[in-house]
Amino acid sequence: MTLLDAVEAAAEERAGWIEVCALADLEVERGRAALIGDTQVALFLLHGGRVHAVANRDPYSGAHVISRGIVGTRHDAPTVASPMYKQVFDLRTGACLDAQGKEPSALRVWPAAVSDDGRVLIQWKDAR
Repeated sequence: MTLLDAVEAAAEERAGWIEVCALADLEVERGRAALIGDTQVALFLLHGGRVHAVANRDPYSGAHVISRGIVGTRHDAPTVASPMYKQVFDLRTGACLDAQGKEPSALRVWPAAVSDDGRVLIQWKDAR
């Protein structure tokens, strides 16, 4: 798990974006967890080079396991299936696409980008 020092996070937050890790720290279609303050974020690098950042907490089980989920697609939507109860979430919006018979819930999503020097950034305005 990548840890971001609170002082460093506060300085970066003023600009609205936080540097989380190097792009090289991510593997294609494998999740990675980052801890920013007391918030766990799951990062996913897809084949096209796009990075997605969503909450690591599974809203159905309460466990912080989304980064360990199975990456896939549903139509044109990149998805992650929770390793706990297998609900499927759209990585772009956080919407639950398959609630497995439970009430729909969603993952928090943060805009993510890759800098020119290969650093993964997430927009951290209104993090709570």
